[in-house]
Amino acid sequence: MKFALISDIHANYEALKAVLADMESQKVDKIHCLGDVIGYGTDPVDCINEINKVCDIKIMGNHEYAALGLSSTEHYHQAARIAAEWTKNQLSDFELSIIADFKMSHSDSDFHFVHANPREPESWRYILAPQAANDAFSYFDEKICFFGHSHLPHIFMEQEDALPRSQVGHDILPDPGNRYLINVGSVGQPRDNDNRACYVIFDTEEYELFYRRVEYDIAAAQMKMSEAEMPEALINRLSIGK
Repeated sequence: MKFALISDIHANYEALKAVLADMESQKVDKIHCLGDVIGYGTDPVDCINEINKVCDIKIMGNHEYAALGLSSTEHYHQAARIAAEWTKNQLSDFELSIIADFKMSHSDSDFHFVHANPREPESWRYILAPQAANDAFSYFDEKICFFGHSHLPHIFMEQEDALPRSQVGHDILPDPGNRYLINVGSVGQPRDNDNRACYVIFDTEEYELFYRRVEYDIAAAQMKMSEAEMPEALINRLSIGK
């Protein structure tokens, strides 16, 4: 079986459509979403409804959590706060009821799924360096924990008597004897200097993981953001992937 992992779509429907089309060409059996379907972009309703339709596992992101009124956006940078407030005004009770059913985390066989960090998922801690990864390994028992949040494709492998090995996201054959933390990157707002949408496919039969990068209509997404008077910083970053 092949399952796909997507995260941090951020209401970028152009990117989501392109990724779903690519998944079809890859003959993916299931799709799991690791959160932040909304925020920053201008199609939160379309993205929520599409994710609800096509995804088997749906994980809560910090932007969904804030939209439900479960956390404050005071600590967000100004552009993110503006986008968050705009997003709240677009969502009806129907969309809010969908995201209210998203899980904080989920375990299935050898795999654990979370948006930010398996340690207190609702605290939204980043995993950016080996020390943080080392701590996170203590909070799940499965072989692989898939996560997002930072928009940076990354792989940490647990090591005995040493900090986890840290590598930029790349195609791998995970060693079944090792444990991993794998950041699947971002569909709608990549931040690794590559503006193409990013997602992951895992083949359970071959026990193989590979990253997919997909081009999409960035100009169309930016035009929508401009018409909605989103902050220029959010619009421009789509072009540079940062």
